Amino acid sequence: MSEVTEKKKTAIKGGEWLIKTTEPSDIFIPEEWSEEHKMIAKSAQDFLEAEVFPHLDRIDDQEEGLMASLLDKAGELGMLGLSVPEELGGLGMDFKTSMLGAEVFGPGHSFSVAYSCHTGIGTLPILYYGNEEQKKKYIPGLASGQLKSSYCLTEPSAGSDANSGKTTAKLTEDGKHYLITGQKMWITNAGFADLFTVFAKIDDDKDLSAFIVEKGYGGITLNPEEKKMGIKGSSTRQVFFNDCKVPVENLLSQRGNGFKIALNILNIGRIKLGGGAVGGNKDLINHSVKYALERNQFGRSISKYGAIRYKLAEQTIQTFVAECSIYRATQNIQDAIDALTADGMDKNKATLKGIEQYAAECAMMKVLASDALDYVVDESVQIHGGMGYSAETRVERAYRDARINRIFEGTNEINRMLIVDMLIRKAMKGELDLMGPAMSVANELMSIPESPEDDGKPMFEERMLVENFKKCVLMVAGAAAQKLSQTLAKEQEVMMNIADMAIWTYASESAILRTLKLMEMKGEDAAKDQIAMTKTWLYDTTDRMNKAGKDAINSFVEGDELRMMMMGLKRFTKHAPFNPKNARQQVALSLIEAGKYCY
Repeated sequence: MSEVTEKKKTAIKGGEWLIKTTEPSDIFIPEEWSEEHKMIAKSAQDFLEAEVFPHLDRIDDQEEGLMASLLDKAGELGMLGLSVPEELGGLGMDFKTSMLGAEVFGPGHSFSVAYSCHTGIGTLPILYYGNEEQKKKYIPGLASGQLKSSYCLTEPSAGSDANSGKTTAKLTEDGKHYLITGQKMWITNAGFADLFTVFAKIDDDKDLSAFIVEKGYGGITLNPEEKKMGIKGSSTRQVFFNDCKVPVENLLSQRGNGFKIALNILNIGRIKLGGGAVGGNKDLINHSVKYALERNQFGRSISKYGAIRYKLAEQTIQTFVAECSIYRATQNIQDAIDALTADGMDKNKATLKGIEQYAAECAMMKVLASDALDYVVDESVQIHGGMGYSAETRVERAYRDARINRIFEGTNEINRMLIVDMLIRKAMKGELDLMGPAMSVANELMSIPESPEDDGKPMFEERMLVENFKKCVLMVAGAAAQKLSQTLAKEQEVMMNIADMAIWTYASESAILRTLKLMEMKGEDAAKDQIAMTKTWLYDTTDRMNKAGKDAINSFVEGDELRMMMMGLKRFTKHAPFNPKNARQQVALSLIEAGKYCY
């Protein structure tokens, strides 16, 4: 049996991690990158070191032509077409490799925004939804950088509620063109884009349609560059369309399919943003460790002080856990794509279908990693002290640049609510059996608890704790779905509690799985820091799970049922004694010895 067929047979579908067991062999970990992958990462890192980092002030000043020239140079290296098929001018790499590209370019400040926009929302709608003529006409230029792209979805009155946009498309009398009229805002790369993917409603359609619009079509005007808190070098403008004449053959996909296109492309953008945030975290930790080693106070390097070591270790723990989670989800998506392709599905359709299956996980990765980035960048400034507040340091710029990531690709609040909504919808469609396991947990609350017998495998207590985390999620989500029913979507605080619990559970299991796989590959001693990070994360997460569960339950349950569920929550979030200080010290010492992020 082939490897692809085997994976197809055993792969866990989107959301099933909550009710099924995942084995370490089922996931991908960064320690498994091939030499080819490492060469791609090295090439991208060298590009940042040579072309981006020395010119950050010039980039932020939006020097005329500079950002476009950087995209040209990235195109010459093949970095704009990692996942574009070779016959269309790309490198033809898989989804997992494109995630590596997103991670390595993550520290690139404003350049990383221009890069991710061009290669993601700028290119992928045409690559995945364009017909053969459209792909042949535009994709080679996008892969080389000859064409620069932008994505026009958001409007002044249509942000998170994208389908409420008011931009219109009217068919001309001769039936040969659409006249597009409307206003788009917060459009990345707008200042130098040659192509715009524009979302508009044809006549009185309920749903959006999408169009490929060339800048040269006319009827397009741009407002001046927006003045922003951060990512100042990223071109961000309002774009106005006034009877912009677009050939009918530039309708992307089918009429009314624009909203689906937007949603699926955003799914990709969300997990890619998570990858970029992980890359940014690693870079910031490198700067923090370097400064901690160089800075002396009270006659000692500040790297010797417990408060600093705590910060370095916690930055690293959150980064490690986010990385474990993102590449686990990435491998799931890759396995789904491979299985669908093996069944004969077109690769582009298989990619969209595979990613759509893990839409909830994509949203989870966006929230987890962008929240971690905000912690890491904040503590990087703190470690640098007064110098961290100076514009002479990279961390000051990073502090401002990082903040957008909790807003990009749908706010973290919207994404949290989407996570719960998507999982419940899967359950309602019969694609995911959540209610059966939720009922089992409810029944378990009525019985005398039994302690599971140690199976002799590594990290038994930690694995059992994650199984209990899953019970917490099922208990709270099941009760909420049953009691709140149609009004659950309006109970946003409860939705966000459940989403956080799901994210932390997935992240906890991902960290355990990576650590176990590393132990199998290299031995327990070689994985001692990963064991320490995983145990520390679980120790802290146990209290977070308890608090979020209590907040949710207290919002909609009363009386004896409330007391029963509170007892269950207490049982499921019980943690053995653990010394987090020693574990963090161990991790911090490894960082200090290496002089950088070393995992």
